[in-house]
Amino acid sequence: MPFQLGPNAFSPGPSTTRLVPIGTRQEPIAKWHHRLRGVCHGMSGVSVEGTTHSYSEEEKTAFVDWINSNLADDADCKPYLDIDVNTDELWTKIQDGILLCKMINLSCPDTIDECAINKTNLNQYKITDNLSLALNSASAIGCNIVNIGAVDLQEGKPHLVLGLLWQIIRIGLFAQIDLQHNPGLLQLLMDGEAMEDLLKLSPEELLLRWVNYHLEKAGHNKRITNFGADIKDSEAYTYLLNQIAPPDRGVDLGPLNENDPEQRAELMLKNADKLDCRAFVAPKDVVRGNSKLNTAFVANLLNTWPALDLPEDMPDIEFEGLEETREEKTFRNWMNSLGVSPYVNHLYSDLMDGLILLQTYDKVKPGVVDWGRVYKKFKAGGNMKKIENCNYAVELGKDMKFSLVGVGGKDIFDRNKTLTLALVWQVMRAYTLALLQNLKG
Repeated sequence: MPFQLGPNAFSPGPSTTRLVPIGTRQEPIAKWHHRLRGVCHGMSGVSVEGTTHSYSEEEKTAFVDWINSNLADDADCKPYLDIDVNTDELWTKIQDGILLCKMINLSCPDTIDECAINKTNLNQYKITDNLSLALNSASAIGCNIVNIGAVDLQEGKPHLVLGLLWQIIRIGLFAQIDLQHNPGLLQLLMDGEAMEDLLKLSPEELLLRWVNYHLEKAGHNKRITNFGADIKDSEAYTYLLNQIAPPDRGVDLGPLNENDPEQRAELMLKNADKLDCRAFVAPKDVVRGNSKLNTAFVANLLNTWPALDLPEDMPDIEFEGLEETREEKTFRNWMNSLGVSPYVNHLYSDLMDGLILLQTYDKVKPGVVDWGRVYKKFKAGGNMKKIENCNYAVELGKDMKFSLVGVGGKDIFDRNKTLTLALVWQVMRAYTLALLQNLKG
């Protein structure tokens, strides 16, 4: 029976950067050993003497503000807050793992049983337990923790801390940008599209559609294709905020009267503040087109003020079969925890070109995939190339002794749920057995 993960699976753009020196320790640990025990013995990506890693001050400020505002009412977090964005407090405040566990539960409620978090009389053993719990739980919700260990977090390595925090925050922001949580997203369908077409879109693509939908509703002819260059002048944001805001919030188009880009961005963010949505970006992040932080800003806007009410005369919509099952979510999060690219947002539609499956094969048995046989770009004849990739994935699965009777590449391409799950479960099983075998050997 396929492995299933319960809700309490672990119970009892340009930016200002700083260079951070990395320690001198060298730990030539085999990949399997790092994968299994990395949560207790982390390694930096590069650990030779003199190596440095950069991190973004803008991201640190954004994430600290998010932590301060969203955990303010949690009694367990009061000793840690407010974190001062102008110091290095963030690196020390997360060192015992409590804030990380709280952030994971904020993004994905009930992932961690609160009783499993060591909160009092902390010593080195309890701290390591907390950090291991946080990392294992982060992996379970789809974070890639391959190069992050408990030691790295306890040492407060900025680039690793920020990388993990961004993954946790991103998952939380995108968790409700789907039809189950927001049926009004159906308003974003274009002419000739069906509901299934909407399911193929990534959260970032849905955010772009949402912004452009409201720009059209506002009677403005500007459209955006990214959260970098296209939003630098704050024009799209100003119209968006004015369109989605309730009349009593006092949001207007006044920022457009300001010619200085940074001052205009500040006025626009004051409008966002009237909606209690001034988060993630400062004026300079807008003007510089920091796509990561601007994506987070817009995701928070959509979650708070979607303004996508369905018409009253619209027939009832049947969502049965569209909601992600626990099994599907487990497999999707597992793949994301391996660091596959692109990120898997929808299990079946994101696997239909074969590339993600082949990447997971390479994680199970490094070198097994002949990447010279794999199509990575799809233009003319793209569907046939995707099917060939899927056929190759099935072929490799048979070579790896998977039971794939009646499973063909076309089934994966056609998003056959039963047969896709049958294959993915066997890949995950092989990966787990390989880890255990390496541990024994």
